Amino acid sequence: MTALEIMLWIVFPYVSLTMLVVGTIWRYRHDKFGWTTRSSELHESRMLRLGSPLFHYGILAVGAGHVMGLLVPKTWTEGMGIKQEAYHLLATVGGGLAGLATVLGLALLIYRRRTVGGVFQATTVNDKVMYVLLALPILLGSIATVMYQVLGGEGYDYRATISPWLRSILGLQPQADLMTGVPLYFQLHIVAAFLLFAIWPYTRLVHAFSVPLAYPTRPYIVYRSREANPSIRRPDRGWEPIVGPVSLDRSRGGRVHPPSEDPNP
Repeated sequence: MTALEIMLWIVFPYVSLTMLVVGTIWRYRHDKFGWTTRSSELHESRMLRLGSPLFHYGILAVGAGHVMGLLVPKTWTEGMGIKQEAYHLLATVGGGLAGLATVLGLALLIYRRRTVGGVFQATTVNDKVMYVLLALPILLGSIATVMYQVLGGEGYDYRATISPWLRSILGLQPQADLMTGVPLYFQLHIVAAFLLFAIWPYTRLVHAFSVPLAYPTRPYIVYRSREANPSIRRPDRGWEPIVGPVSLDRSRGGRVHPPSEDPNP
């Protein structure tokens, strides 16, 4: 095993996960007011209504598929009667649709951020770096799926190599030799994913840890504009400004009258 392989498949994953955990704790303790996506709906809402659900629902489905494929051992699914062929078909079709929704949603959000003036001006350098590092693993994963799972006949059985390698990392017993021979685009996808995890807590992506369980039914933030000339609107009865000494007329329900006003005309 070469030094590069040790660096890529043992050292780098632990550095990335450490930055993810420590950075999230630090951000929560010292930057709670920055724990937000900084909504840009005020600048543009039409493309956001389409791109945001596509991306969020798609990435949630992709994440669920990764948990199933990487953390659940192959022997467990086979023990439940799910054969490798059926699993491959489900993962390819379901993962393909989820990946397509994610890519389309992200592309629309990036296009919106670049072409809508107000949204672009509110985009920081941190946001630009985040979008690049977010798009990279998504695109590499999509390429790997198409090349090895869709066009590659029976597909590459990543559950025999990548899955046990990841579980060995999480179990603190790394087995870097399992990554030897893994197709290039899968390797690039994994490296890009851990790079994204490393910068995750320091970007707006940290809002994902808020556990948005109500997201599917949550309404968008409603912005209401003030009246054009609020100063010329007649004050509501009972809230007129009072100047000078006042007297209380109990015969009229306790209304307050300035001394210049005759309560009994």
